[in-house]
Amino acid sequence: MELAKKVISEELVHFEVHFREAVKSRVALLDRIMQYIVKRKGKQLRPMFVLLSARLGGEVNDSTYRAASLVELLHTATLVHDDVVDDAMERRGFFSINALWKNKIAVLVGDYLLSKGLLLSLNNKDHEVLRILSEAVRLMSEGELLQIEKARNLNLKESIYYEIINGKTASLLASACAAGASTTFTDQQDVEKMRLFGEKVGMAFQIKDDLFDYGTEDIGKPTGNDIKEKKLTLPLIYTLNNCSPDIRRKIIYIIKNENTQKDKVKFVIDHVVTTGGIAYATQKMFAFRDEALTILHQFPHSQFRDALEELVRYTTDRNY
Repeated sequence: MELAKKVISEELVHFEVHFREAVKSRVALLDRIMQYIVKRKGKQLRPMFVLLSARLGGEVNDSTYRAASLVELLHTATLVHDDVVDDAMERRGFFSINALWKNKIAVLVGDYLLSKGLLLSLNNKDHEVLRILSEAVRLMSEGELLQIEKARNLNLKESIYYEIINGKTASLLASACAAGASTTFTDQQDVEKMRLFGEKVGMAFQIKDDLFDYGTEDIGKPTGNDIKEKKLTLPLIYTLNNCSPDIRRKIIYIIKNENTQKDKVKFVIDHVVTTGGIAYATQKMFAFRDEALTILHQFPHSQFRDALEELVRYTTDRNY
């Protein structure tokens, strides 16, 4: 991500100021939690997509910074709520909000972040940015609930899997790119192209995350974690559709009843590898990446386009 950080280095500094200002609270407890969140922020991938998408169309402005802050506020809110739902004690190698301040406070913190983001746009009349991101929140909620619904019978079609990850992951990245573009582009078709670009990148990003579950790298996520949580990811869906009926029944039984036993989880992982589930998911991931790059290359060449291409390749080549 070095090129991306270089070409928007000034913009990222300004974004930091905007974001810190956006999360301030007059409630001492809340302000302390906000400082904890700011200090332990992640790679800021989504704000970078907002800023670079805007730079494709022109100079970054105050509306762009607010869009980037809104995206980061929404993303952080969903992570805080996800940790409560998943009962996760860690986030990015640090204690999660619910681990330190318990579930009730964590839920309220997530609500606070969401409301701050919405008010940031409303108070500045960024109605188009707000519309774009509100649509993402709807799709993310639907995607998570669809996943919970479909996980019960462990009989998931590949098309439903794509619908789930489009909602829960790709929609926010799509909206980040569209929101950024909407602050500088005058042609709505260009904004839609950037939305679709972000969607394709988001699809590739989630498949990469799914593949980590079958790797051996130290990525802060235990191998086989998705299996333990009964999540049907693309490598597993492919395996269930391409193995013998006996193996299929055994895998489903393990996921339903023996998903905490290391040897049983290893049995599932080994069959995913030998059946070709990893290779198939990798192929699909690169296909989404290439679709994103095809859309991106419809825009004139610039250092900002190069930086966006670097970010796209980072999503599929990263080790964590």
